Amino acid sequence: MHSLIGRMLGFLLVAGFCLPALAQAHIFDVRKGKAVGYAQMIADLQRVRLIFIGEIHDVDWHHHAQLQIIRSLHDAGVPLTIGLEMFRHDSQPALDQWVAKTMSEKEFLKIYEDNWSMWPAYREIFRYARQAGVPMIGLNISRTVTEQVARTGFDSLSPEQRKEVPLVTCDVDPTYQNYMHRVLGKYPHGGARFRNFCEAQMVWDAVMAKNLIQYLGRHPKKVVVVIAGNGHSWKFGIPEQVRRHLTLPFRVIIPEIPGRIELSNVSPDETDYLLVPNDAGPSH
Repeated sequence: MHSLIGRMLGFLLVAGFCLPALAQAHIFDVRKGKAVGYAQMIADLQRVRLIFIGEIHDVDWHHHAQLQIIRSLHDAGVPLTIGLEMFRHDSQPALDQWVAKTMSEKEFLKIYEDNWSMWPAYREIFRYARQAGVPMIGLNISRTVTEQVARTGFDSLSPEQRKEVPLVTCDVDPTYQNYMHRVLGKYPHGGARFRNFCEAQMVWDAVMAKNLIQYLGRHPKKVVVVIAGNGHSWKFGIPEQVRRHLTLPFRVIIPEIPGRIELSNVSPDETDYLLVPNDAGPSH
């Protein structure tokens, strides 16, 4: 196994593609078990309706990669919409006004900060969507429900609260828990607390999937690029929740997290592509 990984890494060094605005990054097609060029990945992405690009929220190169892929798809004529973990569904009017240029950045920032944080990390993605006229949709819900599930479990929700999460089956299994532990290594593995955390993530995934499905139903020609954390973007996250209700082609792109998600342990059951920077900094 170690010699195989060594050969893969050697090949990546030869076949790596330099993404604009990034340090040199290598693209590894996990399904084929080989490195591919950037143009080859973009051509593949043009064949699907849903694209999930993961991230660690405070790692800048992840956002540079997301923006470059969005820009390349838009330049290729793909009818894009950007789906956001970072915005609640009830903040959609503000996103529409932002893209339509009928709201100033100062006004928009007030609503952004009510939804999320780290504006400098995401600013160029939002500015590009505004400049290029690419729609943005909020996928998230209020944290009230997910925070309760994280504290006391899915079964603690009242019938009234469950109306906010229709059609959700919270079936956390060992595969899901093991991946979440790898992605979020700072969390203790095992026990009720960790299971509750995983259930909260799954509820979050399911609601974002529901909002995606509804949008795709209303806009059958649109291709949605979803920007979300690795723990939501991997195949057993939002994509699995979409798959339970709708069959359509999708791709998942996950950036490497040294020591957690990397060539030595990644699986095609988890992602289609792994982005490996030539000089990946310390794990976050």
